[in-house]
Amino acid sequence: MAAAPAGQFRAFWADAFGDGLFDQAQIDSLLAATKAVHANAIVAQVVRRGDCLCLRAGLPLAEGVAPGFDPLQSLINTAHAQGIEVHAWVIATAMWNSTTLPRDPNHIFNLHGPSAVGRENWLMTRSDGQSKLNDDWMLDPGHPDAAAWVVTMSTNVVRNYDVDGINLDRIRYPDGNLGTNVPSWGYNPTSLARFRAETARTDTPANSDPQWTQWRRDQVTGIVRRIYLESTALRPRIRVSADTITYGNGPQTLGSFESTRAYAEQLQDWRGWLREGIVDTALLMNYKRDSLATEPGNQRRMYDEWSEFAKDNQYRRSSAVGTALYLNDIASSVSQARRAVTPSGSGNLASGWVGYSYRTPDTLTNAGTRTGAASRTELIRGLTQPSQYDTITPPVFADAPPVPPMTWKTQPIFGHLRGVAIATDGEPLSGTVVHLVDPASGIVARIATTDGTGWFGFVDLPIGAYRVTTDSPRVTGGELGESTVAAGQVSMLGAPAPVPSPAPSPSPAPSAPPSPLPSAPPTPATCQSSDGPGIAPPAKVASGMGGFHASWFGQSGYPTLCPGQTSTAVVAFYNSGTRGWVANKMGDVAYLGTWEPEPGQDKASTLGGDGAAGSPLTGWPRYNRVAVQPADWVGPNQVAWFQFTIQAPSVPGTYRLAIRPLIEGAQWMEDYGVFWFVTVRAS
Repeated sequence: MAAAPAGQFRAFWADAFGDGLFDQAQIDSLLAATKAVHANAIVAQVVRRGDCLCLRAGLPLAEGVAPGFDPLQSLINTAHAQGIEVHAWVIATAMWNSTTLPRDPNHIFNLHGPSAVGRENWLMTRSDGQSKLNDDWMLDPGHPDAAAWVVTMSTNVVRNYDVDGINLDRIRYPDGNLGTNVPSWGYNPTSLARFRAETARTDTPANSDPQWTQWRRDQVTGIVRRIYLESTALRPRIRVSADTITYGNGPQTLGSFESTRAYAEQLQDWRGWLREGIVDTALLMNYKRDSLATEPGNQRRMYDEWSEFAKDNQYRRSSAVGTALYLNDIASSVSQARRAVTPSGSGNLASGWVGYSYRTPDTLTNAGTRTGAASRTELIRGLTQPSQYDTITPPVFADAPPVPPMTWKTQPIFGHLRGVAIATDGEPLSGTVVHLVDPASGIVARIATTDGTGWFGFVDLPIGAYRVTTDSPRVTGGELGESTVAAGQVSMLGAPAPVPSPAPSPSPAPSAPPSPLPSAPPTPATCQSSDGPGIAPPAKVASGMGGFHASWFGQSGYPTLCPGQTSTAVVAFYNSGTRGWVANKMGDVAYLGTWEPEPGQDKASTLGGDGAAGSPLTGWPRYNRVAVQPADWVGPNQVAWFQFTIQAPSVPGTYRLAIRPLIEGAQWMEDYGVFWFVTVRAS
C-alpha cells in the first residue's frame, strides 16, 4: 500500500436532477458551499441519460438548460479560478426514464431504444424478457456498439473540456435481479450472440452460469480499461474514478470480496480495477444510515466494514469513501466523514471523502421539511467548526488541504499500451486473446482479450519494446504489431514489422575452391544490465500513530539483469508509530517479509533468500525475510534504509517480489503492496 497521501480529496457529488448546475447563479452557490466546507473538488453530473449539461461532447443538450449556456464550461471557469477541481460525472449505462421520447431525434434512446431492431437495439434485457427497471431503460455493456458509445461519450468530455477527472457511475449491471447474487441482466440478443461466438456455445446460459457471469463482468471491466487508457492518452494526469457499489455487508462478514453483491450480482469487480490499475480512484458509494435510533447497528457496521476494506485494498491507486448525506442527520454524516478519513486498523488511509449530495445534504431536506441551503449551512458548520454535531476536536475538516497527487501519474515509472487487433482480411478480432511479448526474450509478459471492436490494452508496463501476437488463425503469422512503451505515456500498437523475404542464393562460381576452414561464428552481443530511476519519497507521511507503524518512504529503481546476475536493492520505511524498532530483540525488531501476491505471505522467492525452501542464496536473513533493520535503533519519525540482494533467475522474463514490513514476533505493519519488478534479459 502506498504511503499516506499528501493531501485529502474532498468533494460534493453535485447531481443534475435539481438545483446546482443549470445556470451561473447555481454554479456560484455550489462553489461557495464547496469552499466553505473546505473541499477541493466537485464531482459534477454532466451526462445524465444520453444527454449532457455541456455543448461540446457530441450529445444532446440536457433539457432544462438555457440554449447557448454551457454548464460544464462555466463550472470549469468558475471552479478553476478558485483552485477547485472539476470531475465530470457521467452515468455510463443509462438511456432514458420517461414515457415521452427525447426531443432530439439523434438521442440514443430514439436511435437504439425499444423501437430499434436487430443490432441497432442496445437495450439491456433481463432473462425473463423484462427490458425496463422501474422507469429506467439501460444499455447493455455486452453490446459492442453500446460499449463503444460509452467510451466515446466519456472521452469526448475529456477531449473537449479541461476537466480534472472523469467519473463513471452505473458502470455495472443493474439492480432488480431475480435473487440475491443472481445476475439476471445482459440478455440483449446481440450480446448473447457475441457470447456464443466467443465461447463456441449454442445455448442460452442461465443467470448464474459461471462462464456467462464472468463474460458479462469482463465486459464492464473492458469499458473501464478502455476509458482509462484513452482518457490518459488525451490527458496524462487526468483522474479516472468510478462510483463503486457497497451493497449489504462488507467482505469482513461475507468472507471475501467475490461473495459480495458488488462482484457477484452487479458484476462490478472494482477491487480488480484498482489492482490492475485501470481506475485512479474508487469513490465508494458507501450509502448507509448511521443513527443507532433508526438503524440499531446493522448499517453502521456495514459502513465501517466497507470503509475498512477500501482503505486496505487500494493497491497502487486510491479510494475515497462516499457517504449518503441524504440518509442521515448532520451529526451522523459528520461521524461518517470522520471515520472515512481515519486510518484503518492496519493503519491505511483513504484518499478522502465525497458527500452525496450537494443538493440533498440531510434527511430533513430529503423529506422536504428544510431547504437544502439551510441544511448545507449546518453540515458545513458540523464539519468545519466546533458544534453540537461533533464532540471531537479539532473538527474533521478544520483544515483545507490540497487534492492528493497521483504519484503513479505525476512521477511515472511505468507506461501503457493500447491497440486494435485486425485480422489479415482487415476485420477486427472480437473476443480474441492477444499476447504481449518481450522481443528480447520471447517471453509472454501479459495476455488480454479484445473487446467487441477488437480493442485491447495493457496498463502499468515496465518501459521497453514489445510485440503483440495472437494464436488466431485469422492472422497470418500471428503478428499484430509492435511498440515501445515510455514512462507515463499511452503508446499505440504499430503495424507489425515486415518479415524480409529470403534473398536468393547466388550461384557459386564454377572455379571457386572450397573454403579451407569454416567461418567463425558471430560473437554474441554482451548482455548488459541496468537500473531504473529511483522512486522518490512521498511529500507527506503519517506520524505519531500509537504502537508499531511504518510508511513507505522511497526505494531504488527496478533493475534489468542478465540471467544469474545479482543486484542490490534498497527500500526506505519511515517509523510512523510511537514505538521504536530495536535490533536483535524479538517483539521489537523490524524486518521486511515476503508478501502477497508474489511470492505470497512468508513464501520463498525465486529472486533471493538464504538457500532454504528452494530459494537462492543471496544473504537474506531467512528465505521469507528479505532484510532486517540496518541500525540498532530506529525511533519514531526516523527512516530505516533496508538493503538486500536480488539474483536474476536463469529464465528470461519479468519477475516480481512483494514485501511488507513487520515487527518480528509481534505484528505486520502497513504498506503491504511494496514490490520490486525485475526484468531478466536473454543472454
